[in-house]
Amino acid sequence: MDQYISMLYLWLKSAHLIFVIFWMAGLFMMPRFFVYHQEIAAGSDEDAKWIEREGKLRKIILNPSLVIVWVLGLVLAYDIGAFNQGWFHAKLLFVLALSGYHGWMIVYSKKLARGERTMSDKGLRLVNEVPGITAAIIVILVIVKPF
Repeated sequence: MDQYISMLYLWLKSAHLIFVIFWMAGLFMMPRFFVYHQEIAAGSDEDAKWIEREGKLRKIILNPSLVIVWVLGLVLAYDIGAFNQGWFHAKLLFVLALSGYHGWMIVYSKKLARGERTMSDKGLRLVNEVPGITAAIIVILVIVKPF
């Protein structure tokens, strides 16, 4: 099995990066959707459209990308022996945090679907910075491998 992973390593790495990009796109889009969604009256036709848009983003982009990123990432980490390297432990911590952020967004989209608007537009704009900052840290950890 290990030799097959090694033979396909660059393909797996490419797929991992492609799905990281898809996941990040969804993580950037969803809070913006929330800002626009909150401006609409709960129960209106436009509210239903935002609920549908957010649902599609979750089901078509966010959730599948998350699963694929994790599966391929763990396979790649195993292949290069990353589990014994400090930079990987730090990266894993930030990926876990980003996965938690993903989960928070899923929960918040369901709150919006129920008509609950518990965050301000400013708060949503601030949390929209989380994936960008986290992604920058992860890229530095992977490329520079500072420890």
